[in-house]
Amino acid sequence: MKIYKFSKEHGKKVEKYQSHLATYVKMSQTNEAAIIGFMYIDGEGTVGYHQAPISQLFIVVEGEGWVTGENQKRIPIKRGEAALWEKGEWHTWGSETGMTAIVIQLEELHPETFMERKKHA
Repeated sequence: MKIYKFSKEHGKKVEKYQSHLATYVKMSQTNEAAIIGFMYIDGEGTVGYHQAPISQLFIVVEGEGWVTGENQKRIPIKRGEAALWEKGEWHTWGSETGMTAIVIQLEELHPETFMERKKHA
């Protein structure tokens, strides 16, 4: 499992189109079809331990919680951070207080091209 940062500080100022006080954080780019959706986790909610059918990028946009990889060690995650699980990787996630995330599923995802990795234990 890899954790990425996408908070405003990691973006670039948008200067085109007469933009003002706007920041854009590019996360990924693809030439193939992707599945994109929102995941809402209520307080004390979890998504069970399962194998990723394809690569999954879990982008927290509200709240905080935890994610795991194959070792099932809980890693804290919050708004402005994202977790990537490769195809076939076992994982789970949850939150004590509630969390909302965008989930992008695609055969190949390479967010390291655009986002800084977060160091975790």
